[in-house]
Amino acid sequence: MDEFSMNAPGDADYKRRDFIASALRAAFATSMVGIPVLTMASKHIAPKINYSVQDIIDIILKEIPGAPFAETVDTIKSGSAGQHVTGIVTTMFPTLRVIKEAARIRANFIIAHEPTFYNHADDLNWTEKNKVVKNKIKLLDEHHITVWRFHDYIHSMKQDGIRKGVLEMAGWQQYEQAGEPILKLPKTSLKNLIDHLKSSLHITHVKVIGDLAQLCERVALMPGAVGGQKQISMVEKEVPDVLIVGEVHEWETAEYIRDARAAGSPTSLIILGHSVSEEPGMKWFAEWLQPKIPGIKITHVGSGDPFTWI
Repeated sequence: MDEFSMNAPGDADYKRRDFIASALRAAFATSMVGIPVLTMASKHIAPKINYSVQDIIDIILKEIPGAPFAETVDTIKSGSAGQHVTGIVTTMFPTLRVIKEAARIRANFIIAHEPTFYNHADDLNWTEKNKVVKNKIKLLDEHHITVWRFHDYIHSMKQDGIRKGVLEMAGWQQYEQAGEPILKLPKTSLKNLIDHLKSSLHITHVKVIGDLAQLCERVALMPGAVGGQKQISMVEKEVPDVLIVGEVHEWETAEYIRDARAAGSPTSLIILGHSVSEEPGMKWFAEWLQPKIPGIKITHVGSGDPFTWI
């Protein structure tokens, strides 16, 4: 037998080494079972931190049926889509106070429900020499703040985000039925209903047309300023005990309700105020958006009621 033959392993040696290798592979596989997959792949699924304004907008629009819209007032009013986002503020109106607060907390992206420059389309052509407008633009530029309006889109969510926020803050979610425009609340007086709204929505004063002792059960809730035609059509079709709105043209809805009641209609009117009636929706939106963009702080800064009641 030559030297090679004497040192070459036989069948028994091969089987023994094969068995040891298999055992080692099995032991390795078993040891890996306890290691979370997330730990092994964390570097591949780490939350994105470097968001641009457009990244945030795209994340939001994915949740809006039919978005992006061909025509909308929801456009960037200052700054740029490519700006790196350091923090987000949601609000009703991007007032000077809100802008300064955003700058203080190092948030450079404001998502506002209502206009920045005092008209629905934020058309600067007719305010081009306006000192207040110029001052606002200067402040936004100094702090490198981008403002994006979020009006049409939030109202077009699967459930209107503004309405949802108001219902949650008022504690009325359970009284809404899918597809039904009217809330059916436990029967209470108009006075008690007003007190509840003032307390839950943090409103100091409301305007009312109606009998405070009237019992209310069927409620039409229309935050904001949807316009006289929609408000009056709602009352005509549904005949609620009370219509709750944010704002009216006094020469439209208010006069209609006054004459309707004089003719025997049971419908009363509660006017909350435009800003305070929709602010809960933008607060709800901040809570809705936060989990979708981890790593970016979202703060709701209320613009508040512009009026002092005397």
